[in-house]
Parts: sequence; structure tokens; C-alpha cells
Amino acid sequence: MENVRVRFAPSPTGALHIGGVRTALFNYLFARKNRGTFILRIEDTDQNRFVDGAESYIKEALNWCGLIPDESSEIGGDYGPYKQSERKEIYQQHVQHLLDSDHAYYAFDTPEELDEMREKLKETKATNQQYNSVTRMSMKNSLTLSVEEVEEHIKSRQPYVIRMKIPLKEEVRIHDIIRGWIVVHSSTLDDKVLMKSDGFPTYHLANIVDDHLMKITHVIRGEEWLPSVPSHVLLYRFLGWEDTMPKFAHLPLILKPDGNGKLSKRAADKAGFPIFPLNWKDPQTNDLSQGFKEEGYLPEALINFLSLLGWNPGTEQEIFSLKELEDAFSLEQVNKAGTKFDIDKIRWFNEQYIRSLDSGLLANQLIANLEKIGHVCEKESAVAIVELLKDRITFPSDLTDLSLIFFEEPIFFDEKVVRKKLTAETNNALSLFAKVMSEKDALSAEEIRKLFSITLNDAGINPGSVMQMLRVCLSGGSSGPDLMGVMQILTPKKSSERILHSLDQVKHLIKD
Repeated sequence: MENVRVRFAPSPTGALHIGGVRTALFNYLFARKNRGTFILRIEDTDQNRFVDGAESYIKEALNWCGLIPDESSEIGGDYGPYKQSERKEIYQQHVQHLLDSDHAYYAFDTPEELDEMREKLKETKATNQQYNSVTRMSMKNSLTLSVEEVEEHIKSRQPYVIRMKIPLKEEVRIHDIIRGWIVVHSSTLDDKVLMKSDGFPTYHLANIVDDHLMKITHVIRGEEWLPSVPSHVLLYRFLGWEDTMPKFAHLPLILKPDGNGKLSKRAADKAGFPIFPLNWKDPQTNDLSQGFKEEGYLPEALINFLSLLGWNPGTEQEIFSLKELEDAFSLEQVNKAGTKFDIDKIRWFNEQYIRSLDSGLLANQLIANLEKIGHVCEKESAVAIVELLKDRITFPSDLTDLSLIFFEEPIFFDEKVVRKKLTAETNNALSLFAKVMSEKDALSAEEIRKLFSITLNDAGINPGSVMQMLRVCLSGGSSGPDLMGVMQILTPKKSSERILHSLDQVKHLIKD
């Protein structure tokens, strides 16, 4: 394959949507699979929608996800600048070429005149209410005005845009790696604005010029850009770049969890899950949107989850490291159809990755969190707690609440279990076990298990019949981690004290 060069080109108009992260990921994986180059280009030509802090947020989010570009405004490269606002002169040169070759024209129409044109088309029930190869001849532009009038308008600084001159009757064909052949008739296309009245190019011109000059070989982007492809193909031809035009691949939409429409921030908020990789505070409203990172998701879990939103590895494998994804990824295995965003699935991925984390790292986090609420925990104990609990958590922060059973005696008890299970025999059996435990020093979970079984069997009591009540005595609840592991961490003496204290608290509920 040729020297692959791909780009992720977000606009700094707000936080990076999770769909944008997936687009960046697929570009990154394709580059790595083909030993190519992954470029980050900032498309900041829409000055009206520019949001302060958005660019730095995008870069920070990609870094957190591990999607490090090979070329960018910070890293540098041979094809910069990598911010479109610093490339204005380049675009002006190319739009002038389009004007000179009769593939573009000046348009001086006011917003009111544009609205009037659309209203007239509505009245005639025209299916196409666009500024196109038909309507342009009734508008105020350099195709309908004399050369002198055009020069006068420009000289007097009357606002204008530069539009692309779409052919009247032509079939535009383009092959998409994911979707196959796309055929569109030029009569359905509008004369897209290439240069705005503020002198900045639109996406349509800037991305074509940049992709060519940066030697982009594959354009991998969201499905929402499909309608623009025919116009982009024509621009490549008008600029004389048809032979070096990149290959296109348009990724499927990420859908709401119910599959009904594209996933949006509103839909995510309503369903109660994040839509951004990191926390985002809107500088205009000061509204804070929680990110996947701050909610406790690991970047590896998020990346693994996103990789399978639209891509099928062709095997039963679900857990992939980033390196494994780089080796396995293929655009030919990306689906056309939209894919549902399943929040339960990403939680499952997070659980799997947490289980593989080093317990020492989680222990350090647990120690710090416990300290904030007034509990001191030694590193050895913290590691033991993590080992016991990490198969039961979805987020690292879950450890704090679950670990409280080791630092706080239960105040409330599962009354349903107590009323059903607490008999005089159960009370005597647990009291006996507590007495035996009080005489022991450190024991392993397995040693405690054997001691429990021997003590109760010798007393003629089935150990299984008192197990639920033992859990209530130790934790207050009826479910939780392995009881023997809990008692190992508590130590036999503290376990004994807690059992006896809890029995004293619920003794009034003992059944005759």
C-alpha cells in the first residue's frame, strides 16, 4: 500500500463528542495498521462558532485516550501549519484559481434576497430550494452582473461570498470503501459557498486544499459528510487534483441506546451517561458536563468499546488492547448500518479492565479516598481489600463505599434476613464461633473457612444454615464479598468482636 496518511480534523466549537473520538480512533488504527501517519488538524475557520478552550480540550482528550498524533500544531511536521486559521493565504490562492478557471463565482446576495429566493421556490413547490445551477441565474452574482458591476461591488466593499459553480447536467460517481459506489446527479447539488464574507474559507474548500497539500491518502469521517462528497469530488477535478484524490470511507452513525436516531448530548443526558471523554465546562453557560474519565471509566475500556461500534473483527474476541486493535483493524470490516450505543456494554468493558489493573495502584487510590473521610488504611490492608473487591466493582471509586465494612461496624441490619434466620440455635452457633475466633491471631481465608466448618460441625450445626446471618453480623447486609476473605482482613479478633456486638444489637429479634 502507498504511504498512508490520514487526518482527524475537528472544529474547536465545543467539547469533543464521543462520536468524534471514534472517528479519531478509526483514523489512528488505520494509520498504525498500515504503518502510516496520523495527523491532527484543527479546522478553525468558522470564527462565529469558535469556543475558547475547545482546542486544548480536544488535544487533552485525545492524549487521555492514547491517540497521539504523528503531526500536529504542537508536534510539528513537514506539511504545516496544522491550524486552518493560519493558512488563509493558501486558500485565497486556490479560490482565485477556481475563479479564473470559471469554476467559482462571486455572489453578492443579501440574506433577505436569499430568503426571498427560497420563499418563491416554496410557493412553486420546488423540491430543490437551493442556490444551484438553475436559481443562480436569477440572483445577484458575477454570472448575472457585468464585469464593471462586479468590480464596483468589490471596490465598494459590498459583502460577498465565493460560490462553487456546479455543472448543470452531470453524473458524479465516487467509490466509498465502506459503502461501495455512490452516484449523484449534479442537478441535486447546491453551489456551495467556498469563501465566506469574512475572508475565511468554508469546510468544503479548506479541507480539500489541506488534504491535497498534506498528501492525505484516505479520508475517514462520519456518515454526516456523505452528502458533501459529490461536491468535493468536483472540487478535486476543478483544481486539477483528480488523479491524487484520497480514498473515502464514511463511518456509520452512533445511535441512541434504543436505536431511534443519532446519539446526541440531550439523549445521553436523558439516559444518564456521558457524551464527552473528559469533563467539559461550557464557557458561555458555565454548565458542567461529566466526562467518561471523571465518571471512572478507564481509557482502555472506552477505546475497546468504541472500536466495536461499527467495526466487526470477524471473531468472537471482545477484549482488545490498543496494539491488538492496531493489528486487527480493517476498513473493509466496518459496517454501513448505524450502531447502538450500549452503556451497559461499556460498563462491562470497564469491569474487565479494572480486574486486570495492578492492585497496588488501586490501593493507593483507595487509601487517599479513605483518608478524605477520616479512615486510615495501611498499604498491605488496602491491597488485600482491593484483591477481595475488584471483581465486584464497575468503577475504581466503588471501592471506597464497599470497603467501609472494614472500618465501620454495621448500624443497620437486613431485618428480613434477621427475622427469618436468627434463632436461638443460630445465635449460640455464631457466639461459639466468635469465641473460637477470639483466641486466634492472623488466619488466612482458607484457615477461617476450615475453622468455621469444624466448629459448627462439632456443635452439630449445619454451617450453611448460619452463613447468611454471619454475613449480616459482619456487614449488616445480605450480600457482599467472600466472608472468609472479609474476616481475614478484619483479623479474627476484630471479626469476633463484631459478631458478638451485632448479635447483641439484634437479640430482641431471636425467634423461640
